[in-house]
Amino acid sequence: MNKDVFLKNYRLRLIGDNSIANLIKQAQLLLQENSDSAKLDAQILLCFVLDKARSYLLTWPDKLLNNKQLLHFLQLLVRRIQGEPIAYIIGIKEFWSLPLKVSTATLIPRPDTETLVELVLEQYQGKKNISCLDLGTGTGAIALALASENSTWHIDAIDFNADAVQLAKCNAKCLNLEQVNIFQSDWFAQVGANKKFDVIVSNPPYIDSNDENLSQGDVRFEPKSALIADEKGLADIKHIADVARAFLSAKGKLFFEHGFEQGHAVRAILTALGYENSQTEQDLNGHERITWAIFQN
Repeated sequence: MNKDVFLKNYRLRLIGDNSIANLIKQAQLLLQENSDSAKLDAQILLCFVLDKARSYLLTWPDKLLNNKQLLHFLQLLVRRIQGEPIAYIIGIKEFWSLPLKVSTATLIPRPDTETLVELVLEQYQGKKNISCLDLGTGTGAIALALASENSTWHIDAIDFNADAVQLAKCNAKCLNLEQVNIFQSDWFAQVGANKKFDVIVSNPPYIDSNDENLSQGDVRFEPKSALIADEKGLADIKHIADVARAFLSAKGKLFFEHGFEQGHAVRAILTALGYENSQTEQDLNGHERITWAIFQN
């Protein structure tokens, strides 16, 4: 299919030449109704098509795309116009400065989750040989970020989804962080009964099935099994907090990412189960996002 037929089929109109500068301008106009970062989206898609860094776009604004490159760019642009997340389109999302491969089998790592990583690192700054379990690892984002900062830590990362496990293993290999032990498990089911961890972290499903946000933005394309939980989004958090008590070492700590209105409920769950010093930290937007507590074994 040539570009003219493609444009006609999707009722798109491009004005001007096929230069980098003009294509960014035209794509920004086409994306602005569906994206809060229209220009950046256009730049990322062009970088992907050209296999170049963003600096290349600024250095060579008059560079013309050939017909094959243009058609590829237009195909990706249509997917973005239709709402598909950039990360799924290009297959990569940066987290903690680590380029992670992503797929529709996993959630897209988000900057807010870096708050959890920062908090764990602050709590265990300078400590070696810490044992850590990441429940529902997805792309491996949390586990691999922690491993990248602490080569002596012993980190297990599990996910129920076999495709997610393979993806996380692929990311670990690509990042030379294969010391992270990644395997399939339904929460604690396949974790050794006698294992103890200094730290357990989880970004579990925490959205209520009736939440209107499920029909908006990027989450429309993400796996519902990784998003939705019963009991107003708290079922998995309750289960993990309950069972984790048997897997935490003396004075071990449990960290959750959760919805911005769930801080009070999560603290109450932890306190009722015998955890101490339950407290919640805010994310980059000032919303309650990470709750953690200590379990005195």
